Amino acid sequence: MAKKSIIARDLKRQKMINKYKAKRAELKAIGDFEGLARLPLNSSPTRLTTRCIETGRSRGYMRRFGLSRIAFREEASKGNIPGVNKSSW
Repeated sequence: MAKKSIIARDLKRQKMINKYKAKRAELKAIGDFEGLARLPLNSSPTRLTTRCIETGRSRGYMRRFGLSRIAFREEASKGNIPGVNKSSW
């Protein structure tokens, strides 16, 4: 599991992105790049990291399910993900 401080930092970034979304779009439409540069760095959507809902892991993230590959495999084996079957051959 990822450190709680890293998960909290990511949540803080998400809040900041939502807060400055309208202002950022307005400045982009005008073409005011100096104004964009004055906004906080964490208000940029590219700073956000996709993380697993369960574990907070950032690597091996499956966007469709919102889980890392490890958490996905565990949940699929338990049968908690609808439409996903365990494959065997």
